[in-house]
Amino acid sequence: MSAARPPSSAGLRQFLDLQQQRDWIEGKTILRDADERSESLELRFKYVARFEKLQRRQQAPEVLEVLRRYCRDCIPIPRRTERHYWSVSCLPSTPGKALVRINASWMELFSLYADGEGIRALFVVHLSDFTTNHSLNHGQVDEAFLERCVVTPEDVSYFFPRGEDIFGVNVRRFSSIGKFLAASRALRAIRAFNLTHMNRGRNAYQASHCYSLADHMLRNAE
Repeated sequence: MSAARPPSSAGLRQFLDLQQQRDWIEGKTILRDADERSESLELRFKYVARFEKLQRRQQAPEVLEVLRRYCRDCIPIPRRTERHYWSVSCLPSTPGKALVRINASWMELFSLYADGEGIRALFVVHLSDFTTNHSLNHGQVDEAFLERCVVTPEDVSYFFPRGEDIFGVNVRRFSSIGKFLAASRALRAIRAFNLTHMNRGRNAYQASHCYSLADHMLRNAE
């Protein structure tokens, strides 16, 4: 792979103007990504053993499929922004025992966990995108909408992480995770949150990027 010049700290505005970003959130445009990826061979080899360990887990096929879909639908120009503006960690050592985690800037965006023989997803989004009146009122969470986004109401739960306008949505089971990602309002919310943090500048978690996982994510990113 050719080594690209490291991007500046200006966020995605150096690649996409605000109108392009708004159009992408609304699904009105298809963004043109880079043809090639920059790569750190040191990082690629550093996390190979973790990736191989993940592959031996019974949840691996579902994890890889969800990651491919999340990359395709929820991360703008993923090849151009890989590692510098988003990263994916494999079996991270941080608390919670996640199987994989996607970060941008200083923020966790998305994680997958083992849930019995299946998986559970954690989506971090703006609270105001999931309240009935777009406020930050914890009592106004649109629970009916959340339940419509999954196969059965028991598959979804939520909590309030620290920070203003931050909302955590837990979705159990592969089928419900897929349905959540297909819900247009939920997808817009995920895209908006991801852009917010990718625009905050360089990714603080570059050193934990797993290229082996990213290979699978970017395979169907177009």
